[in-house]
Amino acid sequence: MRRTTSRLLRGLALLSTLALGATACGSSDDSSDTKAVSAGDIQAALKKGGTVTVWAWEPTLKTVAADFQKKYPKVKINLVSERSGDKHYTALTNAISAGKGVPDVAQVEYFALGQYSLTKGLSDLAPYGADKLAAKYNPGPWNAVSDGDKVYGLPMDSGPMALFYNKKVFDKYKIAVPTTWDEYLEAARKLHRADPKTYIANDTGDAGFTTSMLWQAGSRPYKVDGTKVGINFDDAGAKKFETVWQKLIDEKLLAPVTGWTDDWYKGLGDGTIATLATGAWMPANFETGVPNAKGQWRAAAMPAWTKGDKASAENGGSSLALPALGKNKELAYAFVEYANAGDGVATRVKEGAFPATVAEVQSTEFKNKEFPYFGGQKANEIFAESAANVADDWSYLPFQPYANSIFNDTVGKAYVSGTTLAEGLKAWQDASVKYGEEQGFTIEK
Repeated sequence: MRRTTSRLLRGLALLSTLALGATACGSSDDSSDTKAVSAGDIQAALKKGGTVTVWAWEPTLKTVAADFQKKYPKVKINLVSERSGDKHYTALTNAISAGKGVPDVAQVEYFALGQYSLTKGLSDLAPYGADKLAAKYNPGPWNAVSDGDKVYGLPMDSGPMALFYNKKVFDKYKIAVPTTWDEYLEAARKLHRADPKTYIANDTGDAGFTTSMLWQAGSRPYKVDGTKVGINFDDAGAKKFETVWQKLIDEKLLAPVTGWTDDWYKGLGDGTIATLATGAWMPANFETGVPNAKGQWRAAAMPAWTKGDKASAENGGSSLALPALGKNKELAYAFVEYANAGDGVATRVKEGAFPATVAEVQSTEFKNKEFPYFGGQKANEIFAESAANVADDWSYLPFQPYANSIFNDTVGKAYVSGTTLAEGLKAWQDASVKYGEEQGFTIEK
């Protein structure tokens, strides 16, 4: 894993260096992105046809690509889906820096969009009409892809957070489903006293989970204005998270199990891990990864940091973007809009994706869907409400993938040593500031 991470970091370092005014990530084609592209231009391109190369790992795109080709038989969608995560970004970064082999469309997670848009690695989609689509999307995903009047991708999915809990375990120990994080802490204590082998949750330190929890708590550690960046984990929201989570760590109320491992799936299946706070994309993973616990789990709203508050946050989610060096821009945009704002959305939802679009999330059909895994619960009602309550003022760093890669060396120490979460977050802040300054960003303190 460390070797893979090292390759990623080298690519990210290159990207950040390019952010200091280099235009290597742009192209002579960039200028065309400032001109309005009419619906007629796009239709003419579809009629003429051509090939669109798409780098994306999201599985429902296979069906979407096939349907798009049936609708537009002169267009060939070359879907390259064998890479994901750091391998995907390493390949994309290397192609952009080399100036060749760049895909026409790329899946880019929300947290990673900034590093490519800042370096002019992505086309602005507003001239293609994307800026007119804002009302189609929930606020969290749209905020992630837009910057002022520029749009750097169309949201593909989203991850409004929910609290998944094992009803069988909660009922066994007569524990009420927590509605606040203080109640969650008390539930953790009661549960562990009743059975020392059972924990309220697992957490060995995860950057994405931590930023999502800070987001929900009202913390806004990152301020981004082009190459001017602010990093500060010392606000009131961060203190709320630190206070509760530090007690969970100090009292050994969290299972020392890393997520997405065999032990983690085992814990979710046998009830020794009783809750999971994560994105609304999780149900499919329960069904395939923890089939033996069917009927035991349920979804609930995220506990509030202040009683009565309905604030939520996103955890995960991706966009489809057009790299600036890609070709066939009109065809590429047509596919992206079809997949993420057109007929492709219904196809993807049918295959299990959680949509970023308001119409689908708020539809009666979507909300009334019963989940046999969750005992017939209409879990989408929980997820839809969460999506509507995501604050739209969150920002990621333009070098967030790098920041996430050093999380375990900073905040992660709080889970395995005497370092406190507050000290870990300060170390994460200092290391991120140092890296940003080394790459030429102006760090505002």
